[in-house]
Amino acid sequence: MKTLFITGGNRGIGLAIAKRFRDHGYQIIMPTRQVMNLLSLKSIENYFKKNKNLTVDCLVNNAGINPLAEIQNIKNSDLMETVNVNLIAPLLITRALTDGMKKRGYGRIINIGSIWGVVSKEKRCVYSMTKNGIHGITNTLAVELGKYNILVNTVCPGYVNTALTKKNVPLKEAKKIYGEIPLGRFAEPEEIAEIVYYLGSENNTYMTGQKIVVDGGFTVK
Repeated sequence: MKTLFITGGNRGIGLAIAKRFRDHGYQIIMPTRQVMNLLSLKSIENYFKKNKNLTVDCLVNNAGINPLAEIQNIKNSDLMETVNVNLIAPLLITRALTDGMKKRGYGRIINIGSIWGVVSKEKRCVYSMTKNGIHGITNTLAVELGKYNILVNTVCPGYVNTALTKKNVPLKEAKKIYGEIPLGRFAEPEEIAEIVYYLGSENNTYMTGQKIVVDGGFTVK
């Protein structure tokens, strides 16, 4: 049985991804915040000290936070928390899990980025910074780990019908955005999960180092 390790798998896109892999027979490892707090480097390190022999076939770095603020209003606490959760935690988790992948000569890593790492919008400074950064990790590791048959990609969802989107995009604004998307709607989490599953499964044998935008055409209009 193959194993998926995923962060932020309890809701939205992460929940859909976990379900997709589970439906294909994967064992799912999905640490809760109480077990591994992504805001704490020490918590992440302690988790992997306790789980030294953990081996996984696929890692999905999905957890993310997105505080909105214009640059003058960015709180230092929001800045540090966003960098920790969106950028540093994925790097530490990846570092912990790639040894096992290298030994077995197989691994798939998918970093969940965002269209705000491709284009941007006001109040997205910190979020866009981290989502551009996560693809920097993807690029480097695709080169570094390719010889071990470890494929690394970034998936950049556009607007998706999740609780986070509903929190940041009021219904009135959402209806306006529909007109800016060639497909005329937001994605469903399951549509993003389908792409992630392909990249994280044995079906993907050659795609690595890519930033794959799944946005209904929003960024090309």
